[in-house]
Amino acid sequence: MSDVSVTFQPDNKTVTAQSGQTLLEIAAQAGVTIHNLCGGEGVCGKCRVKLVQGKASTTSKVIAFLNKKELQEGYVLACQTQVVQEDVTVWIPPESRQEDDQILTVDHIVQYEEPAALEETPSAEVPYYQPLCRKFYLSLPPPTLTDNLSDLDRIFRELRKNNQEHIPNADFHALVGLAQTLRENDWAVTATVHMKDSDCPTLRAIEPDDTTAHNFGVAIDVGTTTIVTQLVNLRSGAVLGVEASHNHQARYGADVISRMIFACTRGGLQPLRNAVASTINTLVDALVTGNSIHHEDISCLVAAGNPTMSHLLLGLEPCAIRVAPYIPTANRFPAVKAADVGLVAHPNAILHCLPCISSYVGGDISAGVLACGMSDHSQVSALIDVGTNGEIVVGNNDWLVCCSASAGPAFEGGGTKCGMRATRGAVEKIAIRGHEVTYGTIGRAKARGVCGSGLIDVIAELLVQRIIDQSGKFIDFDHPHVRVVDDVAEFVIVPESRSETGEAVVVTEDDIANLIKSKGAILAAMKVLLENLGMTFSDIKRLFVAGGFGAHLNIEKAIMIGLLPDLPRDSIQFIGNSSLAGARLAMLSAHAFHKAEAIARQMTYFELSVHPNFMNEFVASLFLPHTQMELFPNVAAKLARRGNPD
Repeated sequence: MSDVSVTFQPDNKTVTAQSGQTLLEIAAQAGVTIHNLCGGEGVCGKCRVKLVQGKASTTSKVIAFLNKKELQEGYVLACQTQVVQEDVTVWIPPESRQEDDQILTVDHIVQYEEPAALEETPSAEVPYYQPLCRKFYLSLPPPTLTDNLSDLDRIFRELRKNNQEHIPNADFHALVGLAQTLRENDWAVTATVHMKDSDCPTLRAIEPDDTTAHNFGVAIDVGTTTIVTQLVNLRSGAVLGVEASHNHQARYGADVISRMIFACTRGGLQPLRNAVASTINTLVDALVTGNSIHHEDISCLVAAGNPTMSHLLLGLEPCAIRVAPYIPTANRFPAVKAADVGLVAHPNAILHCLPCISSYVGGDISAGVLACGMSDHSQVSALIDVGTNGEIVVGNNDWLVCCSASAGPAFEGGGTKCGMRATRGAVEKIAIRGHEVTYGTIGRAKARGVCGSGLIDVIAELLVQRIIDQSGKFIDFDHPHVRVVDDVAEFVIVPESRSETGEAVVVTEDDIANLIKSKGAILAAMKVLLENLGMTFSDIKRLFVAGGFGAHLNIEKAIMIGLLPDLPRDSIQFIGNSSLAGARLAMLSAHAFHKAEAIARQMTYFELSVHPNFMNEFVASLFLPHTQMELFPNVAAKLARRGNPD
C-alpha cells in the first residue's frame, strides 16, 4: 500500500496515511474528531464530509444518507470512504465537527441537614478528612547499636506514634532507594500512606523532607461522551480546579454498544484504553499546569463511570456485557497503580474505580446515590440520570432498587433529522406564541441543529399550542411553520436563511415519535420499578435529576411530555454532575468510599428486558404525556385550558 497525504479543513491538519484507510480512521490519526455515532458501521450518517480535492473510494451505504445533489458536490461518509492512490483534501462541515459541548463540571452535594462540625487532627491545624491517601512528616531517630530496627520498621514505628494506626503494609516500590533517601536527608522524610482499608493501611512512598503540603488527588467522571476531572487538595479538601473534554473514545463509536463491538470484534481493546487514558492525562496536565504543581504531587485518583467505561479504563474486556445474560468481568474493582493503566501521576499513585451494580448500572450511579444522600434518609427518594441509557434508583436508608432503560440517542441529538449534541449553535430553548417562534442557541451562535433539551421544548410547545396531538401527530397544517417534505410533516424552528448550514432546522413527525419512545422507556421503567415495590409516583418525596442533560431541562416541559412524573415542582432537584461529586467524596473519606461500596452491595437490580409488564407500560407511555392522564393531573389541567407550560 502506498502513502497518501490527507488534509482536513478547516483544521488545516495534514497527515500521511496508507491507501485503504478510511477518512474516519485517518482523522483519528490526525487528532481530528468527526461526529460518529455508530462506530464506523455506516448506519448513522453523522460523519458527512466533503472531498474538495482528490479522489477516494466509497461504499453504497452513502446513498441512504446523501441525496443526488450532495453526492455531485463531493459529499461522502467518512467511515465509508477509503483513500486510494491520490492525495486528498477533506472539508468537515459544521454539523460533523466535534466542538465544545456544554459539559457539566458543577456538582451539588445534597444535604438534608447541617453537617456536624469537622474535627481537628491532633497533630495539625487543618480539617480532618481522612482521605484515601495521607502524607505524614517523619523525623526519625537514626539507628544505633541498641536501636537497630530496620529502616522500614523504623518508619512503621514512627507512623504508629503519629497516627495510632495498625502497622501498615508497604508497597515494594516504596523500599527501592529507601536506605539512601533516609541517610541523605538526615532521617527527615514524608511517608505517603494509602488509608482506604483502615485495618491495613499501606505505605506507598517515601519522599525527602516535608512534602505534606503537596498531597493532591484527582476525581474523575468517566462519561461515555465527556470526561470531567477535579483537582482536590487532600490536606484541606478544597477543590482547586476542574477540567473537562470529550472522551477521545468517541472516534470508535458514540455509545457503549459501538465501543464494545469495536473492542471485541474490530480494533481490539487497546485503542479504547489508550483513548480514555490520553483524555484523562490531557485534563490532568491542564490541572497541574494551572495550579503550579507537579504530577508527582498527585497520590490518589478516584474514577466513577458506567460499567463499560470502567472496564475500558482498566483494560478489562467488556464483551460479555452486551449479550445475554449480560455479565461484566467485575462489579467491584481492586485498587490499581495509576501508571499501570497509563495515567500520569506519582509513580506509586493509586487509582480506585467506584463499584458498579450490574451490566448497565455503574459506579457513576453509586457515586450519585452517595452524593445526593438518598441512602441516608428515611423518606423515599428517586435518582434519575437521563442519557442514552436512563438509570433510575428508588429507595431510602433501608433499601435501594435500580434499573436501566435503553432510551436511545434522541436525548443526545441522535436519530433525529437535525439533532446534535449540546454544542455551539444547537437550539436549546424554544417558545411558540401563535405564529411567532423564538429560540435560543448555545453560545448565541447561528443555529446548526437542535439538541435534546431543545427537542423537549419544541414538542411541549407544539402540544400546548395544539399543533400536534397527544400521539405526536401534526394536526395544524395551516400553521406557517408546518410543512410536508417527502410525505413527512415537519415544523420549521429556524428557516434556511437564518441557519449556519443554509438548511432549515426542523423537527419532523418521525423525530417526535423517536423522542416519545425515548421518554416512554424512562417513564415506563420508573413506573414498573415502583409498582414492583407496591408504590406509585406520589410515594416519591424527592426526585433528584443528575447529569449534564438534566441541568438544561425545563422541568415543566419535561413533565409536559411525560419524561418526568407529575410531582410537586419543589420536590424535583437538579444535582449536577453527581458522578464527579461522589468520586470526590469517596476520595476525601475512606468512610465515604466504603459507603459507596455498601450502596452498590445493597442495591437490588431489576432487569426490565425480561419483566412481563414492561412492554405494556412502555406502550402506555407512547403518548404525551401518557395514556393515563390521571397520572399527570397538572398537565391535564394545562392542556384543558390551553395554558402556557412556562
